[in-house]
Amino acid sequence: MSQRTLVLFKPDAVRRGLIGEILGRIESKADWAVKALELRTLDRSTLEQHYAEHVGKPFYAPLVEFMESGPSVVLVVEGERVIEGVRALAGPTDPIAAAPGSIRGDFGTIVRENLIHASDSEESAERELKIFFPDFS
Repeated sequence: MSQRTLVLFKPDAVRRGLIGEILGRIESKADWAVKALELRTLDRSTLEQHYAEHVGKPFYAPLVEFMESGPSVVLVVEGERVIEGVRALAGPTDPIAAAPGSIRGDFGTIVRENLIHASDSEESAERELKIFFPDFS
C-alpha cells in the first residue's frame, strides 16, 4: 500500500552538508519517490503546531530553539510502506543506540540534534503534511 510521509532534514543535517547523502538514501529505495522538497527556515508557529504534543516536556523549548536555528529541508516522500521504512532508515533518536547503516547511526552525534524527522504513523503523517504542505494534494 502506497503512503505519504513528512520528512525533515533538521538544521544540523543542513549545516553539516548531509542533504545529498540523506536524500540519496531515500531516493535509492526502489518504490519511494520525493513528491515535494523545499529548503525552509521554520518559524515558531509552524514548530509549535508540529511539536504540540511535547509542550511542557523538558526538551520542548530547546528542541524548538534548535529547529529555528537554521534552514531545514522539508519533503514529502511517497511509496510502499514509506512511513515505517523512513523511520527504520533514520534509526533510533539516540545516535549511540542507532545501528551503523542508519542515518543517525552513521552521522548522529547527540540526541537533540538528530538530523532527521519522519512521521511515526499514518495519522501523524496526515497531520504533519497539512502543517508543512497545506496546499499539497
